[in-house]
Amino acid sequence: MKKILLVLLVTLGLQTQAQFTHQWCDSLSYSIVIDSSNWNMLNVTGNAPGIINMVDSIDWYFSACTNGLCYTAQGNNPYYFPQIMVTDTVKFCYDAFVHSPFTNSFACQECDSLIYDFMTDTWVLFSMSNPTSINEITFNKVNDGKIYDMLGRELNEIPVGTMYIRNQKLYITK
Repeated sequence: MKKILLVLLVTLGLQTQAQFTHQWCDSLSYSIVIDSSNWNMLNVTGNAPGIINMVDSIDWYFSACTNGLCYTAQGNNPYYFPQIMVTDTVKFCYDAFVHSPFTNSFACQECDSLIYDFMTDTWVLFSMSNPTSINEITFNKVNDGKIYDMLGRELNEIPVGTMYIRNQKLYITK
């Protein structure tokens, strides 16, 4: 009985800690800071508004990758990535190591793709950019009377004893 209680307590404790850790990672984010003197440079800082008063410290590690090259930065102060051009698509990631008095230290990771929006002069998530155009694809049914075999090859005459396609309908001859 003691073993069952011990296993139950350990299991519930691990699940609670994992859920607690997951909630803390959901509270972390980053900001792209707009600076008038460096308006076109990727400028980031880490944010932890929901948990900053509940943890001892957070160690931030940033990386920005483009054209096969990656650049890194450490710390929570705004950091410029001067190597990144506004014409680049950037894979931006952060690793945050949260040190808490309630649980052990744990790590959180997040990655996004960023592009520069020239209309607003800001860096935005690649998936949040405005579409340039949306075109509806229409299917035009053509009833031209041509005959095709099951592999899509055009035939000159109706085959005997096989299946064929004519005007987008399947036929079987005897």
